[in-house]
Amino acid sequence: MTALAGGIGGARFLRGVQAALADADVTVVGNTGDDIILHRLNISPDLDTVMYTLGGGISAERGWGREDETFTVRAELAEYGVGPAWFGLGDRDLATHLVRTQMLAAGFSLSDVTAALCQRWRPGIRLIPMSDDRVETHVVISDEAGRRAIHFQEWWLRLRAEVPAEAIVSVGAADAKPAPGVLDALAEADVVLLPPSNPVVSIGSILSVPGIRDALRETAAPVVGVSPIIGGSPVRGMADACLRAIGVETSAEAVGRHYGARRAGEGAPPARADGLLDGWLVDTVDAGVTVPGVRVTAHPLLMSDLDATVAIVRAALELAGV
Repeated sequence: MTALAGGIGGARFLRGVQAALADADVTVVGNTGDDIILHRLNISPDLDTVMYTLGGGISAERGWGREDETFTVRAELAEYGVGPAWFGLGDRDLATHLVRTQMLAAGFSLSDVTAALCQRWRPGIRLIPMSDDRVETHVVISDEAGRRAIHFQEWWLRLRAEVPAEAIVSVGAADAKPAPGVLDALAEADVVLLPPSNPVVSIGSILSVPGIRDALRETAAPVVGVSPIIGGSPVRGMADACLRAIGVETSAEAVGRHYGARRAGEGAPPARADGLLDGWLVDTVDAGVTVPGVRVTAHPLLMSDLDATVAIVRAALELAGV
């Protein structure tokens, strides 16, 4: 199985995949569009969230960063007047960023670094970045400082996405290449799942790398997505602010239509040239949603505990016919 995943929602869904498919060969293509350089450290939040979650080191309360974390370094930096204060750089987490930065400076690729970090955490899946090339998500906003572009992390964490995004741009994506193994993982999969990650800045960032969308369309495996929207609201985070920026309504149906169908269904219009889905799993409150050319089924989608998450994964696999 291959999954495209962002941060907290994707990681929690993957815990269900592990429990439901204990013997499966699972590859996760992780979003690196959220990556940021702070204090000269290379930080890959989504890769780390997946790694920590599946490796048993995640903060269960926050859903990001390490369990039993302290923030002494961040507090000391604040005493010196050095920011940014809005980024939660924990002391345990700092070690991961130091190792990553040192290895990248020594000439190792991000794929190599991720594999090395996973040797410690043993997440039970193969985790690979979407690209070894630098891709950063930036957001165009207008505020008292004028019209400008800022890093996605600043918009998301400092501004809480409260300043409307005029555009969301994957800087560097056009010149990036899929990391080694990404295209093979999609081509050789028996099933491909799109977890309930942010469709714009998680799944969307991965799809912005040339070649990945085409590989997803061309795989012989069924492709099933799980809606991150329940009853018109994001399951977590501010995905609605991201969807508004690209002109997509915050609803399970609109997001399913945004992804589109890979193939034309009976009585449906021709499939879009960039459509991705064979199946779309929505919550029971959204039963009745239609996406032309895509089989849609409903199942409770709140990942309230591991058993509920396993049930969601099994519903997605049933929809995929595997």
